[in-house]
This record gives sequence, structure tokens and C-alpha cells, in this order.
Amino acid sequence: MSRTEAPPLPEPLRVPVADSHTHLDMQDATVEESLARAAAVNVTAVVQVGCDVAGSRWAAETAAAHPAVHASVALHPNEAPRIVLGDPDGTARQGAREPGGRVALDEALAEIDALAALGHVRGVGETGLDFFRTGPEGVAAQEESFRAHIEIAKRHGKALVIHDRDAHADVLRVLRDAGAPERTVFHCYSGDAEMARICAEAGYFMSFAGNVTFKNAQPLRDALAVAPAELVLVETDAPFLTPAPYRGRPNAPYLIPVTLRAMAEVKGMDEDALATAVYDNTARAFGF
Repeated sequence: MSRTEAPPLPEPLRVPVADSHTHLDMQDATVEESLARAAAVNVTAVVQVGCDVAGSRWAAETAAAHPAVHASVALHPNEAPRIVLGDPDGTARQGAREPGGRVALDEALAEIDALAALGHVRGVGETGLDFFRTGPEGVAAQEESFRAHIEIAKRHGKALVIHDRDAHADVLRVLRDAGAPERTVFHCYSGDAEMARICAEAGYFMSFAGNVTFKNAQPLRDALAVAPAELVLVETDAPFLTPAPYRGRPNAPYLIPVTLRAMAEVKGMDEDALATAVYDNTARAFGF
């Protein structure tokens, strides 16, 4: 089987569930095809997440056109330094960019703010901190952007969707300092069990992706085991993080059942019970 070939449809879930974080604009299928495949396995709702101004506009437009799609809008943590400092190597989809400074960041944040006011936009994110792809020179721009997104989420009463890579302590610090919105979601949760307890105490939702199935992901499974069922979500982050045994092949919302079944095993829960909880949690987190 080719690593570029899409995995087969899994056995459908008996209970509807939602994909709390996906990137339909980065997948090969059309929106209609993606939603049809997802519905065939009882994945009945998806949260489409923007990572830059153009992607956030697309997310909002797609959610307006499709009742099963809910939008979240933001500048990705790695996007903020590219806006401020420039991107001479063209590492993002926009290609090479000149430095725009604080003015350009403020202009981009104003566009996110305007999109967040729309009724079919349910979240602000993915935002946060990423110390894996951005060096020390970009940290200030990341944190400034993160704090601005927190304020936008609170002002519009939307969920905050957090991207946290190699930055656990700093993400938690900023949330404490700025005051987290009422509904805060750690997308692609990457902390350990101790951090899961901290998140649970604060009432933060923890969304688990296909990497929870990876052989080397025992710390993630330990975190899932202690995360309260009422705060657990499931996501694809498609086209990334395809669950085992399809790791390395294209991910899509229809593969949610593979991850959810693995999660149910970790939590010692009935598959239907976890699916019910996850759907209810996602609807509560994003207000749909």
C-alpha cells in the first residue's frame, strides 16, 4: 500500500462524534467529499481551523456554506513572527515575505478580530506558542499575538484554541497572566499526565489527535488516562498526525473512529460512551 494512498474507511461509529480540529483546505478532497466520507462513519461535525488571514477567511466562508462545519480563526504561532520579521525562505504557504513589523501584525489581528465576530465562527485559534519551529528571535511576536488572541476570544465569547509545542510552561503562564477565556481547548494535546491534571483543574479541554496511537506516545496515553472524560475531545489535525496503523499516510476527518477507539481503550470506556461524551464536550466547547 502506497504511503500517499488514502487509508480505507473504518467501521462506522454507532454514536455521532465531532472532529474538533481539521484543515480541510490542506486536504486533497473537496469539502463536500470530505464531509460525505466523514458522515459515512458518523463523524457529523468538524471544526475547520485557520492558520493565517487567508485561511481564516476560507474557514469562515466554508462554515457559512456548510452546516456541518464550524470555523475557528487565527494567526498560527509561527505566522506571527513571519509577519513581523519576514519570511525570506518562504516556509509558509504564502511564500517569501518582507518584514512587516508591528503594524502588519496589528493589521492581521484586526482581520482576525472582525472574523471572530461572525456567528458561524466558533473559535479563536489555533494560537499559542511554538518553540520548535520559531527561534528566540520570534518569541516576543508569538507571545504578543497569543495575548491578542486571548482578548479577541474573550471579547467575542468564543472558544480559545491553543497550539502548544515545546512551550507548556509558557503557555500556562500566559493563560494565568492574561486570564483564560471561559472555554479553552488544548488542540493536539502534547503535555504529560501532570500537565493534564493542571488543565483539568483549570477546566481546559484537552483534544487528542492520532499521535496518541503512536508507539512512542505513552506519556500522551498517560495524560489521556487521567484527563476527565468531560474535558476530552478528539481531532484529526488532518492532513497531519494520521493514527496507527496508517501513520505517514494522508489524514482526514473520516479517520476519527480509529483514534476514538484507541482512546476508549486507554480510558477503559465503552466506545459509545466515549463518543457521546466527546460530541457533547465539543458542542459545549465550541457552542454548537
